[in-house]
Amino acid sequence: MLKFLKQVGDYAKEAVQAGRYIGQGLSVTFDHMRRRPVTVQYPYEKLIPGERFRGRIHYEFDKCIACEVCVRVCPINLPVVDWEFDKATKKKKLNHYSIDFGVCIFCGNCVEYCPTNCLSMTEEYELATYDRHELNYDSVALGRLPYKVTDDPMVTPLRELVYLPKGVLDPHDLPANAPRAGARPEDLVEKTEA
Repeated sequence: MLKFLKQVGDYAKEAVQAGRYIGQGLSVTFDHMRRRPVTVQYPYEKLIPGERFRGRIHYEFDKCIACEVCVRVCPINLPVVDWEFDKATKKKKLNHYSIDFGVCIFCGNCVEYCPTNCLSMTEEYELATYDRHELNYDSVALGRLPYKVTDDPMVTPLRELVYLPKGVLDPHDLPANAPRAGARPEDLVEKTEA
């Protein structure tokens, strides 16, 4: 009889402990229900990158003087600059320029040290492909105008979800004139031109 009562007591202890574990799990779940959302419905909503975001590199072929400074300052010697010396003008003539974004670490050194500002960082971050060889951008692909998240009519651009005011759970409820965490690049350009 004592053995049976001991088994019942052990079973009751285990049941209480299991109930505690379930209660702890539910408390975490209910705690997360009161928090702000952090999920972005990606194809239909996209976060606006910060003002100093380092995205795809934009290249302007006409400005490049084939000085190869970008190759020298790159930690992995990534940009491929193909040029020939024009004896008539006694200057370098650029034939081909390419960057492999599958290898690029987006450090921004090439953009920072370019003497003619023919390289610039964009806010384009969607570079995924099924074939890694498609990430090798030549001068034509690099010269393509940068894509902006705010220009796509099919996508709802979102500000940073981290900086939503307290109590606001839906980022779409924010008024259009609500302050943003950082300035957009086009806002900075407007300030410098004014």
